Parts: sequence; structure tokens; C-alpha cells
Amino acid sequence: MNNLKAFTIQFVGLKQGEHTFDYKIDNTFFKNYEYDDFNAVDIVVDVLLIKKSTLLEFIFDARGVVNVNCDVTNEPYDHPLDASYKLVVKFGQEFNDELEDIVIIPHGEYEFNVAQYIYELIVLAMPAKRIHPGVEDGTLKSDMLDKLEELSIKKVKPAEEENDSEIDPRWEKLKDFLTDK
Repeated sequence: MNNLKAFTIQFVGLKQGEHTFDYKIDNTFFKNYEYDDFNAVDIVVDVLLIKKSTLLEFIFDARGVVNVNCDVTNEPYDHPLDASYKLVVKFGQEFNDELEDIVIIPHGEYEFNVAQYIYELIVLAMPAKRIHPGVEDGTLKSDMLDKLEELSIKKVKPAEEENDSEIDPRWEKLKDFLTDK
């Protein structure tokens, strides 16, 4: 986790007002968290720190591309990422990060590490089901798609539906037991 020291912002020496920090995120960042779902990462995260007398506001803005494998075909593709997140850091007696958007740090702290929040922003901005754009618009040609089409359930023809609509006489007798008549 020593590689994450670059994400530590020392706010004590900063004047009140806005301060910007830029971070380039690649695969080495995610190796620190032992997260290997991404093939390649090329993201720029802009962090805007608004320092006020009683609190700190962090506004994270992530833009870039993440190369992932499609959940349907396992083909790699570049997924665009554009996400933002706002975090408020207040000062209190002890560290508390139980709330989603508010973190409380002890009064004596002079720095704040934003690596965990950048990690969560990127991972949570990715969709739960990753589908190659070629699958959605039908332009992707893949052996996996051909196999899925071959194994898919075929639609029932209307003539066969009529034969299935006849009720088995054994089930027909059960209707005699209905008491709602």
C-alpha cells in the first residue's frame, strides 16, 4: 500500500478555497487492491478540494476508458467511464466513515488519503453486466454468439400452440372440485 502515498493530500498548509489535484489511474493502482477484473485502465481523475474553515469538500471527477471482457462473449472491449462523486470531510473526536458521503477525521489530522475513494468511484461506476457494444447492435461476429444462438430455445409455432392448448382430461376433472361456483 506504499504505492498509494501519492494519493495523500496534505491540507494543513493550503489556504481556504479551491485546490485541484490530478491523478492518472492505470492497472498498477488496482494491483494495490488485488483487483484484477480490468484488462487495462486509462483513467484521469480530477480531484477538486474546497477547503473551508470547518470542513473539506472533495469532488472527484473520473473520465477515461476501462478495457474489460464481455459477460456474454468474453470478448475484450473498451468501456467508457465518466463518473463523479462528492465527499465531505469533517473534523471530530475520532475517525468515522459510516456515512456514505461524510467522513469524520480527528482534529489533529493534517492529511487525507483519497485512494480508497477513487478506487470505489471507478469500480462502482462500471455496470454490473458488461456487454460488448457489438452484441447489442448485432455487429459482433463471435463463435460464442453462434453457439448461444444454436443452443437457444426455439420459438413455438402457432400450429403447435393450438395442440398444447387442449387440456388433459385428468386436469379437467379437478375443476369439479372448485367451491367458488
